[in-house]
Amino acid sequence: MISEQASLWQEVADNLLPCDGAAEYHPKLFSHSESFDLFKELFCTISWEQDEVVLFGQRRILSRKMAWMGDGSFCYSYAGSSKTATPWTPAVLRIKERIEKRSARHFNSCLLNLYHNGMEGMGWHSDDEKTLGKNPVIASVSFGAERVFRLKHRISKEVVSVILEHGSLLVMKGATQHHWVHAMPKTKKIITPRINLTFRTFEHQGMASQSLF
Repeated sequence: MISEQASLWQEVADNLLPCDGAAEYHPKLFSHSESFDLFKELFCTISWEQDEVVLFGQRRILSRKMAWMGDGSFCYSYAGSSKTATPWTPAVLRIKERIEKRSARHFNSCLLNLYHNGMEGMGWHSDDEKTLGKNPVIASVSFGAERVFRLKHRISKEVVSVILEHGSLLVMKGATQHHWVHAMPKTKKIITPRINLTFRTFEHQGMASQSLF
């Protein structure tokens, strides 16, 4: 008899993108019970901080909260704000080990975002900073409320959408960050929280910069 965990490992993801990159979606990397337990642990134990950015010359405090973890205490800057990585927590390490096995890739940092409801989202952007290397691998894990995630081709403007399920993994790799931008639109229909963990590998653990808008 095949166990639930074994069947999850046998799932093979398809590439969501028609060209110029790869976005592989694994809808059930974590079982329902695992996902529930991990969401609860992350929600209650992470030292969530208010996200603060500079937009159009004005400093704004965003509703969503964030945390950043890594192998070392290197800095991470985006939209006029700078954060210092904190040590891995047991829950994030468990998640990290699972996605590293699935993606055959080592990650040395993770940006965590807590969205309280659907009115908190993310505008169009790409993870293409130089410190991530030429063709970075970005592994995004979702827990909690299901949200629509969109990718848009920079030239053709073609849009690909996927609903990120509770306990799912989306791996963007190849030339994706150079040819596509991605976003999570806001919606009034979602009233429950979502936690997203975005794992990445910085080539140089110095000052890393990222534009999220």
